[in-house]
Amino acid sequence: MAQLEKAAKIMDLDKNIHDVLRTPDRILTVSIPVKMDSGETKVFTGYRSQFNDSLGPYKGGIRYHWDVTLDEVKALSFWMMVKCATVNIPMGGGKGGIIVNPKELSEGELERLSRGYVQKIWRYIGSDKDVPAPDVYTTPQIMGWMRDEYEKLVGHEDPGVITGKTIEDGGSEARSYSTAQGGVYCTIELAKKMNLKPEETTVAIQGYGNAGSYMAKILHKLGYKIVAVSDSKGGVYKEDGLDPERVDELKKAGGMLGCYCLGGVCSIEEMPNEGPCRHVTNEQLLELPVDILVPAALENQITVHNADKIQAKTIVELANGPTTPQADEILKDKGITIVPDVLANAGGVTVSYFEWDQNVKGEHWTEEDVLQKLEKIMVDSFNEVWDTKEKYKIDMRTAAFVKAIERVANKINL
Repeated sequence: MAQLEKAAKIMDLDKNIHDVLRTPDRILTVSIPVKMDSGETKVFTGYRSQFNDSLGPYKGGIRYHWDVTLDEVKALSFWMMVKCATVNIPMGGGKGGIIVNPKELSEGELERLSRGYVQKIWRYIGSDKDVPAPDVYTTPQIMGWMRDEYEKLVGHEDPGVITGKTIEDGGSEARSYSTAQGGVYCTIELAKKMNLKPEETTVAIQGYGNAGSYMAKILHKLGYKIVAVSDSKGGVYKEDGLDPERVDELKKAGGMLGCYCLGGVCSIEEMPNEGPCRHVTNEQLLELPVDILVPAALENQITVHNADKIQAKTIVELANGPTTPQADEILKDKGITIVPDVLANAGGVTVSYFEWDQNVKGEHWTEEDVLQKLEKIMVDSFNEVWDTKEKYKIDMRTAAFVKAIERVANKINL
Protein backbone atom coordinates (compact mmCIF):
# COMPACT_ATOMS: atom_id res chain seq x y z
CA MET A 1 0.00 0.00 0.00
CA ALA A 2 2.92 2.32 0.74
CA GLN A 3 4.23 1.64 -2.78
CA LEU A 4 0.77 2.35 -4.20
CA GLU A 5 0.67 5.73 -2.38
CA LYS A 6 4.11 6.64 -3.72
CA ALA A 7 3.25 5.68 -7.31
CA ALA A 8 -0.15 7.43 -7.13
CA LYS A 9 1.49 10.75 -6.18
CA ILE A 10 4.07 10.54 -8.96
CA MET A 11 1.54 9.73 -11.69
CA ASP A 12 -1.23 11.94 -10.25
CA LEU A 13 -3.61 8.97 -10.10
CA ASP A 14 -7.34 9.67 -10.16
CA LYS A 15 -8.59 9.56 -6.54
CA ASN A 16 -11.53 7.25 -7.38
CA ILE A 17 -9.25 4.73 -9.08
CA HIS A 18 -6.83 5.00 -6.16
CA ASP A 19 -9.69 4.11 -3.79
CA VAL A 20 -10.64 1.09 -5.92
CA LEU A 21 -7.05 -0.19 -5.81
CA ARG A 22 -6.83 -0.11 -2.01
CA THR A 23 -8.89 -3.27 -1.44
CA PRO A 24 -9.43 -6.65 -3.12
CA ASP A 25 -12.51 -7.24 -5.30
CA ARG A 26 -13.39 -10.32 -3.28
CA ILE A 27 -12.06 -12.23 -0.25
CA LEU A 28 -13.08 -15.82 0.38
CA THR A 29 -12.65 -17.41 3.82
CA VAL A 30 -13.60 -21.08 3.89
CA SER A 31 -13.72 -23.96 6.37
CA ILE A 32 -12.46 -27.26 4.98
CA PRO A 33 -13.45 -30.41 6.90
CA VAL A 34 -10.98 -33.23 6.25
CA LYS A 35 -11.34 -36.84 7.38
CA MET A 36 -7.96 -37.75 8.82
CA ASP A 37 -6.40 -41.21 8.62
CA SER A 38 -7.23 -41.68 12.30
CA GLY A 39 -10.93 -41.41 11.52
CA GLU A 40 -11.43 -38.03 13.18
CA THR A 41 -12.49 -34.97 11.17
CA LYS A 42 -10.29 -31.89 11.36
CA VAL A 43 -11.41 -28.48 10.06
CA PHE A 44 -8.85 -26.30 8.26
CA THR A 45 -9.20 -22.60 7.35
CA GLY A 46 -8.49 -21.52 3.77
CA TYR A 47 -8.42 -18.16 1.99
CA ARG A 48 -8.53 -16.79 -1.55
CA SER A 49 -8.04 -13.08 -2.25
CA GLN A 50 -9.01 -11.79 -5.69
CA PHE A 51 -7.52 -8.34 -5.94
CA ASN A 52 -8.32 -6.92 -9.36
CA ASP A 53 -9.24 -8.46 -12.72
CA SER A 54 -9.21 -5.37 -14.93
CA LEU A 55 -6.43 -6.87 -17.10
CA GLY A 56 -7.74 -10.45 -17.09
CA PRO A 57 -8.52 -13.46 -14.84
CA TYR A 58 -7.07 -13.35 -11.33
CA LYS A 59 -3.70 -15.15 -11.13
CA GLY A 60 -1.72 -16.30 -8.14
CA GLY A 61 -0.50 -19.21 -6.08
CA ILE A 62 -1.98 -21.22 -3.23
CA ARG A 63 0.30 -21.78 -0.25
CA TYR A 64 0.06 -24.40 2.48
CA HIS A 65 1.72 -22.99 5.60
CA TRP A 66 1.09 -22.89 9.33
CA ASP A 67 1.60 -19.09 9.38
CA VAL A 68 -0.82 -18.19 6.55
CA THR A 69 -2.94 -15.15 7.46
CA LEU A 70 -5.65 -13.25 5.64
CA ASP A 71 -3.52 -10.08 5.68
CA GLU A 72 -0.63 -11.92 4.03
CA VAL A 73 -2.90 -13.38 1.35
CA LYS A 74 -4.44 -9.95 0.63
CA ALA A 75 -1.03 -8.29 0.37
CA LEU A 76 0.30 -10.99 -1.94
CA SER A 77 -2.77 -10.74 -4.21
CA PHE A 78 -2.07 -7.01 -4.61
CA TRP A 79 1.57 -7.86 -5.33
CA MET A 80 0.48 -10.35 -8.01
CA MET A 81 -1.67 -7.70 -9.68
CA VAL A 82 1.36 -5.42 -9.82
CA LYS A 83 3.66 -8.21 -11.03
CA CYS A 84 1.36 -9.25 -13.88
CA ALA A 85 0.83 -5.63 -14.91
CA THR A 86 4.57 -4.84 -14.73
CA VAL A 87 5.30 -7.44 -17.40
CA ASN A 88 2.09 -6.57 -19.26
CA ILE A 89 0.44 -9.98 -19.25
CA PRO A 90 -3.40 -10.06 -19.37
CA MET A 91 -4.02 -11.35 -15.86
CA GLY A 92 -5.05 -9.84 -12.53
CA GLY A 93 -3.92 -10.45 -8.97
CA GLY A 94 -4.94 -13.38 -6.81
CA LYS A 95 -3.52 -15.40 -3.91
CA GLY A 96 -4.70 -18.25 -1.75
CA GLY A 97 -3.61 -20.19 1.29
CA ILE A 98 -4.54 -22.80 3.86
CA ILE A 99 -3.40 -22.72 7.49
CA VAL A 100 -1.72 -26.13 7.72
CA ASN A 101 1.64 -27.79 8.20
CA PRO A 102 1.62 -30.09 5.14
CA LYS A 103 4.56 -32.09 6.51
CA GLU A 104 2.24 -33.41 9.24
CA LEU A 105 -0.29 -34.79 6.71
CA SER A 106 -0.20 -38.12 4.90
CA GLU A 107 -0.55 -38.11 1.12
CA GLY A 108 -4.19 -39.14 1.43
CA GLU A 109 -4.93 -36.35 3.92
CA LEU A 110 -3.17 -33.84 1.66
CA GLU A 111 -5.26 -34.95 -1.31
CA ARG A 112 -8.52 -34.70 0.67
CA LEU A 113 -7.53 -31.23 1.91
CA SER A 114 -6.70 -30.05 -1.63
CA ARG A 115 -9.94 -31.38 -3.09
CA GLY A 116 -11.89 -29.98 -0.12
CA TYR A 117 -10.47 -26.49 -0.76
CA VAL A 118 -11.61 -26.61 -4.39
CA GLN A 119 -15.07 -27.82 -3.30
CA LYS A 120 -15.39 -24.57 -1.33
CA ILE A 121 -14.08 -22.11 -3.96
CA TRP A 122 -14.91 -23.74 -7.32
CA ARG A 123 -17.70 -21.29 -8.19
CA TYR A 124 -15.17 -18.45 -8.11
CA ILE A 125 -12.34 -20.01 -10.15
CA GLY A 126 -11.98 -21.16 -13.77
CA SER A 127 -9.79 -20.39 -16.78
CA ASP A 128 -11.94 -17.31 -17.46
CA LYS A 129 -12.23 -16.18 -13.80
CA ASP A 130 -9.32 -17.06 -11.52
CA VAL A 131 -6.32 -19.28 -12.25
CA PRO A 132 -4.45 -20.57 -9.15
CA ALA A 133 -0.91 -22.03 -9.18
CA PRO A 134 1.59 -23.65 -6.79
CA ASP A 135 3.25 -21.60 -4.07
CA VAL A 136 4.92 -22.40 -0.74
CA TYR A 137 4.64 -26.17 -0.01
CA THR A 138 2.27 -26.86 -2.91
CA THR A 139 3.28 -29.01 -5.88
CA PRO A 140 2.29 -30.04 -9.42
CA GLN A 141 0.67 -33.14 -7.83
CA ILE A 142 -1.53 -30.92 -5.64
CA MET A 143 -2.42 -28.79 -8.68
CA GLY A 144 -3.41 -32.01 -10.49
CA TRP A 145 -5.78 -32.99 -7.68
CA MET A 146 -7.31 -29.51 -7.69
CA ARG A 147 -7.83 -29.49 -11.44
CA ASP A 148 -9.40 -32.96 -11.33
CA GLU A 149 -11.77 -31.96 -8.51
CA TYR A 150 -12.77 -28.75 -10.30
CA GLU A 151 -13.53 -30.60 -13.55
CA LYS A 152 -15.66 -33.14 -11.66
CA LEU A 153 -17.67 -30.31 -10.11
CA VAL A 154 -18.23 -28.35 -13.36
CA GLY A 155 -18.74 -31.46 -15.47
CA HIS A 156 -16.31 -30.62 -18.26
CA GLU A 157 -12.58 -30.30 -18.94
CA ASP A 158 -10.89 -26.97 -18.18
CA PRO A 159 -7.11 -27.52 -18.18
CA GLY A 160 -6.50 -23.76 -17.89
CA VAL A 161 -8.14 -23.54 -14.45
CA ILE A 162 -4.80 -24.31 -12.74
CA THR A 163 -1.18 -23.74 -13.78
CA GLY A 164 2.01 -25.30 -12.46
CA LYS A 165 0.85 -28.75 -13.59
CA THR A 166 3.12 -31.55 -14.76
CA ILE A 167 3.92 -31.61 -18.50
CA GLU A 168 1.75 -34.75 -18.85
CA ASP A 169 -1.17 -32.89 -17.25
CA GLY A 170 -0.87 -29.85 -19.54
CA GLY A 171 2.03 -27.97 -17.95
CA SER A 172 4.43 -25.73 -19.87
CA GLU A 173 7.98 -26.45 -21.01
CA ALA A 174 10.66 -24.38 -19.18
CA ARG A 175 8.40 -23.82 -16.15
CA SER A 176 10.90 -25.41 -13.74
CA TYR A 177 13.53 -22.70 -14.35
CA SER A 178 11.37 -19.84 -15.65
CA THR A 179 11.81 -17.60 -12.59
CA ALA A 180 15.60 -17.81 -12.91
CA GLN A 181 15.51 -17.39 -16.70
CA GLY A 182 13.40 -14.24 -16.37
CA GLY A 183 15.90 -12.92 -13.81
CA VAL A 184 18.74 -13.67 -16.22
CA TYR A 185 17.08 -11.68 -19.03
CA CYS A 186 16.76 -8.74 -16.61
CA THR A 187 20.40 -9.13 -15.53
CA ILE A 188 21.60 -9.06 -19.14
CA GLU A 189 19.66 -5.84 -19.80
CA LEU A 190 20.92 -4.32 -16.55
CA ALA A 191 24.51 -5.17 -17.48
CA LYS A 192 24.05 -3.34 -20.79
CA LYS A 193 22.71 -0.24 -19.03
CA MET A 194 25.55 -0.30 -16.47
CA ASN A 195 28.24 -1.07 -19.10
CA LEU A 196 29.20 -4.33 -17.38
CA LYS A 197 30.90 -6.98 -19.53
CA PRO A 198 29.89 -10.52 -18.48
CA GLU A 199 33.44 -11.87 -18.12
CA GLU A 200 34.35 -8.92 -15.87
CA THR A 201 31.12 -9.01 -13.82
CA THR A 202 31.09 -10.65 -10.39
CA VAL A 203 27.85 -12.10 -8.99
CA ALA A 204 26.88 -13.29 -5.49
CA ILE A 205 23.68 -15.32 -5.07
CA GLN A 206 22.03 -15.74 -1.68
CA GLY A 207 19.80 -18.82 -1.77
CA TYR A 208 20.66 -21.97 -3.71
CA GLY A 209 17.21 -23.41 -4.14
CA ASN A 210 15.47 -23.82 -7.47
CA ALA A 211 15.63 -20.19 -8.62
CA GLY A 212 19.08 -19.37 -7.23
CA SER A 213 20.83 -22.50 -8.51
CA TYR A 214 19.35 -22.21 -12.00
CA MET A 215 20.30 -18.53 -12.17
CA ALA A 216 23.89 -19.36 -11.13
CA LYS A 217 24.17 -22.02 -13.85
CA ILE A 218 22.64 -19.91 -16.63
CA LEU A 219 24.74 -16.81 -15.81
CA HIS A 220 27.90 -18.96 -15.54
CA LYS A 221 27.28 -20.35 -19.04
CA LEU A 222 26.93 -16.77 -20.30
CA GLY A 223 30.38 -15.92 -18.91
CA TYR A 224 29.46 -14.14 -15.67
CA LYS A 225 31.75 -14.84 -12.70
CA ILE A 226 29.76 -16.44 -9.87
CA VAL A 227 31.97 -15.69 -6.84
CA ALA A 228 29.63 -16.62 -3.98
CA VAL A 229 26.57 -18.78 -3.32
CA SER A 230 24.79 -19.80 -0.13
CA ASP A 231 22.01 -21.96 1.26
CA SER A 232 20.25 -21.92 4.62
CA LYS A 233 23.39 -23.05 6.49
CA GLY A 234 25.85 -20.60 4.97
CA GLY A 235 27.87 -20.25 1.82
CA VAL A 236 31.09 -20.24 -0.14
CA TYR A 237 33.11 -17.34 -1.54
CA LYS A 238 35.75 -17.86 -4.22
CA GLU A 239 37.27 -14.69 -5.67
CA ASP A 240 38.21 -16.16 -9.05
CA GLY A 241 34.79 -17.77 -9.52
CA LEU A 242 32.87 -20.96 -8.73
CA ASP A 243 31.53 -23.56 -11.15
CA PRO A 244 27.82 -23.96 -10.22
CA GLU A 245 27.76 -27.52 -11.56
CA ARG A 246 30.57 -28.44 -9.12
CA VAL A 247 28.73 -26.65 -6.33
CA ASP A 248 25.69 -28.80 -7.14
CA GLU A 249 27.77 -31.98 -6.91
CA LEU A 250 29.25 -30.93 -3.57
CA LYS A 251 25.86 -29.92 -2.20
CA LYS A 252 24.45 -33.33 -3.14
CA ALA A 253 27.47 -35.11 -1.65
CA GLY A 254 27.88 -33.09 1.54
CA GLY A 255 24.46 -31.66 2.28
CA MET A 256 24.84 -27.97 3.05
CA LEU A 257 27.10 -25.48 1.29
CA GLY A 258 28.13 -23.81 4.52
CA CYS A 259 29.53 -27.07 5.89
CA TYR A 260 32.16 -28.04 3.35
CA CYS A 261 34.30 -24.94 3.14
CA LEU A 262 35.60 -23.91 6.55
CA GLY A 263 38.90 -22.55 7.78
CA GLY A 264 39.86 -20.60 4.68
CA VAL A 265 40.46 -23.47 2.25
CA CYS A 266 38.02 -26.06 0.92
CA SER A 267 38.26 -29.23 2.94
CA ILE A 268 36.44 -31.43 0.43
CA GLU A 269 38.74 -33.81 -1.42
CA GLU A 270 36.73 -33.48 -4.64
CA MET A 271 37.94 -29.90 -5.12
CA PRO A 272 41.68 -30.27 -5.79
CA ASN A 273 43.52 -27.54 -7.71
CA GLU A 274 40.50 -25.27 -7.84
CA GLY A 275 42.03 -22.47 -5.81
CA PRO A 276 41.20 -21.34 -2.30
CA CYS A 277 37.70 -20.46 -1.24
CA ARG A 278 36.31 -19.55 2.14
CA HIS A 279 33.16 -20.03 4.13
CA VAL A 280 30.81 -17.05 4.42
CA THR A 281 27.60 -16.65 6.35
CA ASN A 282 24.44 -15.53 4.59
CA GLU A 283 24.89 -12.10 6.18
CA GLN A 284 28.50 -11.84 4.96
CA LEU A 285 27.52 -12.87 1.43
CA LEU A 286 25.16 -9.88 1.19
CA GLU A 287 28.01 -7.52 2.06
CA LEU A 288 30.60 -8.80 -0.46
CA PRO A 289 32.13 -6.29 -2.93
CA VAL A 290 30.45 -7.62 -6.10
CA ASP A 291 28.95 -6.06 -9.21
CA ILE A 292 25.59 -7.86 -8.92
CA LEU A 293 23.97 -9.19 -5.76
CA VAL A 294 21.07 -11.63 -6.23
CA PRO A 295 18.94 -12.23 -3.11
CA ALA A 296 17.15 -15.47 -4.08
CA ALA A 297 16.15 -16.79 -0.67
CA LEU A 298 13.77 -15.35 1.90
CA GLU A 299 12.10 -11.97 2.35
CA ASN A 300 13.50 -9.19 4.55
CA GLN A 301 17.19 -10.06 4.06
CA ILE A 302 18.38 -6.52 3.38
CA THR A 303 17.22 -4.35 6.26
CA VAL A 304 17.95 -1.07 7.99
CA HIS A 305 20.62 -2.97 9.98
CA ASN A 306 22.77 -4.08 7.04
CA ALA A 307 21.81 -1.88 4.07
CA ASP A 308 24.65 0.54 4.78
CA LYS A 309 27.17 -2.34 4.54
CA ILE A 310 26.00 -3.49 1.08
CA GLN A 311 28.88 -3.04 -1.38
CA ALA A 312 27.24 -4.39 -4.55
CA LYS A 313 26.81 -1.99 -7.46
CA THR A 314 23.43 -3.45 -8.36
CA ILE A 315 20.82 -5.82 -6.89
CA VAL A 316 18.54 -8.20 -8.81
CA GLU A 317 15.71 -9.37 -6.53
CA LEU A 318 14.96 -12.98 -7.43
CA ALA A 319 13.25 -13.56 -4.07
CA ASN A 320 9.96 -11.92 -3.09
CA GLY A 321 10.42 -8.92 -0.81
CA PRO A 322 14.10 -9.38 0.10
CA THR A 323 14.56 -5.64 0.76
CA THR A 324 12.61 -3.72 3.40
CA PRO A 325 11.24 -0.23 2.55
CA GLN A 326 13.68 1.44 5.00
CA ALA A 327 16.62 -0.43 3.46
CA ASP A 328 15.39 0.66 0.02
CA GLU A 329 15.88 4.29 0.96
CA ILE A 330 19.42 3.66 2.27
CA LEU A 331 20.40 1.77 -0.92
CA LYS A 332 18.93 4.53 -3.06
CA ASP A 333 21.08 7.11 -1.23
CA LYS A 334 24.12 4.90 -1.85
CA GLY A 335 23.35 4.93 -5.58
CA ILE A 336 22.72 1.18 -5.81
CA THR A 337 20.38 0.23 -8.66
CA ILE A 338 17.77 -2.39 -7.73
CA VAL A 339 15.82 -4.48 -10.25
CA PRO A 340 12.72 -5.07 -8.07
CA ASP A 341 11.09 -8.45 -7.43
CA VAL A 342 7.89 -7.55 -9.31
CA LEU A 343 10.04 -7.38 -12.45
CA ALA A 344 13.10 -9.56 -11.74
CA ASN A 345 11.21 -12.70 -10.69
CA ALA A 346 8.17 -12.28 -12.95
CA GLY A 347 9.48 -14.98 -15.32
CA GLY A 348 7.62 -17.54 -13.21
CA VAL A 349 4.18 -15.94 -13.50
CA THR A 350 4.83 -15.15 -17.17
CA VAL A 351 5.40 -18.84 -18.01
CA SER A 352 2.36 -19.67 -15.84
CA TYR A 353 0.42 -17.33 -18.12
CA PHE A 354 1.92 -19.15 -21.13
CA GLU A 355 0.70 -22.45 -19.66
CA TRP A 356 -2.81 -21.03 -19.30
CA ASP A 357 -2.67 -19.62 -22.85
CA GLN A 358 -1.61 -22.99 -24.28
CA ASN A 359 -4.35 -24.79 -22.32
CA VAL A 360 -7.08 -22.40 -23.43
CA LYS A 361 -5.99 -22.70 -27.08
CA GLY A 362 -5.39 -26.46 -26.91
CA GLU A 363 -1.71 -26.01 -27.86
CA HIS A 364 1.66 -27.15 -26.52
CA TRP A 365 4.66 -24.94 -27.26
CA THR A 366 8.26 -26.12 -27.52
CA GLU A 367 10.83 -25.03 -24.94
CA GLU A 368 12.41 -22.83 -27.62
CA ASP A 369 9.08 -21.09 -28.29
CA VAL A 370 8.50 -20.51 -24.58
CA LEU A 371 11.97 -19.01 -24.05
CA GLN A 372 11.64 -16.79 -27.13
CA LYS A 373 8.32 -15.39 -25.89
CA LEU A 374 9.64 -15.03 -22.34
CA GLU A 375 12.74 -13.14 -23.47
CA LYS A 376 10.67 -10.63 -25.45
CA ILE A 377 8.33 -9.95 -22.53
CA MET A 378 11.12 -9.61 -19.95
CA VAL A 379 13.35 -7.44 -22.14
CA ASP A 380 10.48 -5.16 -23.18
CA SER A 381 9.27 -4.88 -19.58
CA PHE A 382 12.74 -4.11 -18.25
CA ASN A 383 13.20 -1.32 -20.77
CA GLU A 384 9.72 0.12 -20.12
CA VAL A 385 10.43 0.24 -16.38
CA TRP A 386 13.89 1.72 -17.02
CA ASP A 387 12.38 4.41 -19.27
CA THR A 388 9.75 5.20 -16.61
CA LYS A 389 12.55 5.52 -14.04
CA GLU A 390 14.38 7.98 -16.29
CA LYS A 391 11.22 9.93 -17.12
CA TYR A 392 10.19 10.56 -13.51
CA LYS A 393 13.73 10.46 -12.02
CA ILE A 394 12.73 7.70 -9.60
CA ASP A 395 14.06 4.30 -8.53
CA MET A 396 13.17 1.16 -10.50
CA ARG A 397 10.83 -0.27 -7.86
CA THR A 398 8.68 2.86 -7.89
CA ALA A 399 8.91 2.95 -11.68
CA ALA A 400 7.60 -0.64 -11.89
CA PHE A 401 4.65 0.28 -9.67
CA VAL A 402 3.94 3.41 -11.72
CA LYS A 403 3.96 1.41 -14.97
CA ALA A 404 1.80 -1.36 -13.48
CA ILE A 405 -0.77 0.95 -11.85
CA GLU A 406 -0.95 2.94 -15.09
CA ARG A 407 -1.90 -0.23 -17.02
CA VAL A 408 -4.49 -1.33 -14.48
CA ALA A 409 -5.97 2.18 -14.13
CA ASN A 410 -6.44 2.47 -17.89
CA LYS A 411 -8.70 -0.61 -17.80
CA ILE A 412 -10.84 0.38 -14.81
CA ASN A 413 -14.25 1.71 -15.81
CA LEU A 414 -15.92 3.84 -13.16
